Amino acid sequence: MATPQDPAVSGSAPAPETSSKGLAANKIGVLSGAILGISTVAPGYTLTASIGLIVGSVALKLPAIFIAGFIPMFLTAYAYRELNSDTTDSGASFTWSTRAFGPYAGWMCGWGMVIATIIVLSNLAAVAVQFLYLTLARIFDHESWADLGTSNKVVNIGTTVVLLALATYVSMRGVTTSERIQYYLVGFQMIVLLVFATVALVKVATGDVPDGGGLAFDIDWFNPFTGMTISAFAVGLTGSIFAFWGWDTCLTLGEECKDKERTPGRAGLLCVLTILGTYLLVGLATMMYAGVGKTGLGLGNEEIEDNVFGALAEPIMGSFGQIFLFLAILASAVANLQTTFLPVARTMLSMGSYKAFPEKFAEISPRYLSPAFGALVAGIVTAVFYSGVTLLSDRTLTDTIAALGIMICWYYGITAFACVWYFRHQLFTSRHNFLYKFLCPLLGGTALILVFGISVKESLDPENGSGASLFGIGLIFYIGFGLLILGAILMVVMRILRPAFFIGETLRRTTPNAPVDIEK
Repeated sequence: MATPQDPAVSGSAPAPETSSKGLAANKIGVLSGAILGISTVAPGYTLTASIGLIVGSVALKLPAIFIAGFIPMFLTAYAYRELNSDTTDSGASFTWSTRAFGPYAGWMCGWGMVIATIIVLSNLAAVAVQFLYLTLARIFDHESWADLGTSNKVVNIGTTVVLLALATYVSMRGVTTSERIQYYLVGFQMIVLLVFATVALVKVATGDVPDGGGLAFDIDWFNPFTGMTISAFAVGLTGSIFAFWGWDTCLTLGEECKDKERTPGRAGLLCVLTILGTYLLVGLATMMYAGVGKTGLGLGNEEIEDNVFGALAEPIMGSFGQIFLFLAILASAVANLQTTFLPVARTMLSMGSYKAFPEKFAEISPRYLSPAFGALVAGIVTAVFYSGVTLLSDRTLTDTIAALGIMICWYYGITAFACVWYFRHQLFTSRHNFLYKFLCPLLGGTALILVFGISVKESLDPENGSGASLFGIGLIFYIGFGLLILGAILMVVMRILRPAFFIGETLRRTTPNAPVDIEK
């Protein structure tokens, strides 16, 4: 692992402060942490990619599903906060689940996080490319360009690889560069989304809406106990949970935060609450304007479900305003593309430091004090994965979103239960411990694991995804559950090749009352 030079020896300027793994320390505050978390969630990209899919399952219950997805995430956020206060580590879920349940559960939890990120990056790249060419088509008035990023696979894959390369390069330069860029990208994105929602609501009030739109507000939209089957609720909830993914970026940056025991947890909670407010406002405005019909601009129309804002931009914002919405979604996807590298690179850094991954992943760039190798590997794997999936089928990326929900429930749920078990000797010693180390994590983890089980069951049916199947089983199952099985196989290989982590030499199973347990 690279370490800064000693100024007393080299005669250079004082070395920057670093964490135990060599990361730059004291760089991120509560606001900047929340900004990076919001960027990773990417409300602009997430809304345009998920609103149609959720409405297709639950129709008018969109607000109820957003709240239902928020609740387990919010409860689980307390688990992350408490665990971070005890042990701040860039590995976050991986490190905490290892300390609570041992190396095998920890490794699989870390794997779930890594592979979920790869899936997210693939979908981000798809949306970024799509909106890049949509924006160029509108700016230069060449409508033929609009479909260039989707109809031509050579152009699509080539552009995606270029975007991934740029995002990888920025992330390799360290968190400070990422932070500065995100203030502008996130700020622009949130302002445009607010304007979009406001204009949509004004059009609803004036009656300037398409056929099937102009819905009057109904409080029953927020009631999850009516108007939905259990199957529809589960499918919609999986999409909603996907929509909140990424807030835990704040926690993987814990070693680089100011006041690292408290800042990451506070940033995570602020991020989740901000995202919920944004989703409810934009989701309600969009649904009230367009309706949930299956034709035209209705959100239930399968032809627009992959890119709702692409269809609604001009009707709501006008020919000029739509350019700003396209730019906002592009900014959202690009910003997310860049910040999503941060947690996966740091998780792999931690896994490499504790020898759960090859030790090459533990290397730090001596210039930027960042896990450059991990970011590079993530970029290459994502490019290969995206290219393969795109060549396989145009609809496969839709299935990866549903598969992502399975991954998210897996590693978030494990982390929530890890909190309960890790603090088991403290749970009933105070009201704080009972609420935030026991009750909230337990409820959040239980909800996530239940959704995980239901999602796996529903993934067996091809009709709950793109329709693609193998031996009568939906492709979502093979992508989601199959990748977990692949992780288990790789874990066995690592156990044979590098047993130190698995026999407790590098990161031991322990409790908070035990002595320091990390041996380098």
